[in-house]
Amino acid sequence: MDTYETNGLRSEMRIAKSALEGIRQDLFTDPFAFRPLPPLGGGRGRYVRWLPHAAVIAFTGMVMLAAMAYEPSRGGVLLALLAGAPLLTTLFRPVGAWWLSLGLVFATGILFVPAPWTPSGFVSHLAVMVIVTIRTRPRAAAWMWLLTAALGVFLGTVRGHEYDSSVYAMTLLSAVVLFAVAAVRGLNDSKRQVAAQAAVTEVERSRRTVLEERTTIARELHDVVAHHMSVVAIQAEAAPYRVQDTPPELAAAFQTIRENAVAALTELRRVLGVVRSENPDAFAGPEAPQPTLDALPSLIDNVRAAGLAVEHVTTGAVRPLPQGVELSAYRIVQEALSNVLRHAPGAQARVEVSYVLGGLGLRVVNGRPDRLAKPSPGAGHGVLGMRERVAMLGGDMTAEATGEGGYEVVAFLPVANPAEAAA
Repeated sequence: MDTYETNGLRSEMRIAKSALEGIRQDLFTDPFAFRPLPPLGGGRGRYVRWLPHAAVIAFTGMVMLAAMAYEPSRGGVLLALLAGAPLLTTLFRPVGAWWLSLGLVFATGILFVPAPWTPSGFVSHLAVMVIVTIRTRPRAAAWMWLLTAALGVFLGTVRGHEYDSSVYAMTLLSAVVLFAVAAVRGLNDSKRQVAAQAAVTEVERSRRTVLEERTTIARELHDVVAHHMSVVAIQAEAAPYRVQDTPPELAAAFQTIRENAVAALTELRRVLGVVRSENPDAFAGPEAPQPTLDALPSLIDNVRAAGLAVEHVTTGAVRPLPQGVELSAYRIVQEALSNVLRHAPGAQARVEVSYVLGGLGLRVVNGRPDRLAKPSPGAGHGVLGMRERVAMLGGDMTAEATGEGGYEVVAFLPVANPAEAAA
């Protein structure tokens, strides 16, 4: 036997082993386990949730009445019980119900009737296989069909009816019905898996967007913090030379301040170096200054040049704010206007910047678009990034649709007054 034949034999053995393992798991592993049919979910009414149970019970009653009508004598009652018991068992032990139905078919075909299936037994066994297929794995339908067909052929041969019409009817009809039910069940399972995977993907995408936005914020704020730490170090170094006859204790204090500032700046660069770039040594080159609210008119002019009509209003006493606040305010307005350009073409926008006592208020609102927006690439998490910036500063933000068909973004960034900051 050559290598090719050996590999082929091994493959066939693996397939046979897998098939036997599948039938063992589906039909032989604890077949009479208690598995009650769950009620319908999705917030349905109290009575609607039990509709599947009522349907099985009603169908069982119809099959039993048909059995008694087919055989009005005492035998009809027995046939009705034999047909109804497996159907009711599917409500609690689905695989066990199929084995019970198969056993009753065997006993009935051997002891009572010449044909493998009576009319009521035929309908009952087919219905049991359908219910079991719905409640178990779709591949179990294949095993049930094979064993049912084998039993029908065996009973027909034993009783001298090799060509019994009920055997062929059960084999063909059950094949068609079980294939259709298994296909629909497999399709529904695939849809549920796709929906679950899509939900997980959306959560992961949102989480990744949050991390990316926080990385951007950390990279931008690094420049702000590094600038202030550099100023502290320079002032601490120059301070002793501005005072004649500087006491040694004061000079030592300034030296300590400078050393701590330089050490903090070094640690800051080392920790955030990876955040700024994949290269930890990327701080060698010059960096562009971070934008502030002074650059807001230039941003609005660029947006107007892109075709968006923007009105800019500033209220309150304009005053310098912490760099982190101004940077975040600029980015929020920038992202809000970008969303208007992408999702509301042809709409008019209004940008309001309010300097109030406790901080800075921002409002970007747009009207109804005059045409449909083109599909826009990207993750679509701009609002999520704005919320991260506002949350970082301890502010509040709302982003929602307006009653006129537009959209509104309102944010408040708190700013402590000098006295509170000193305290």
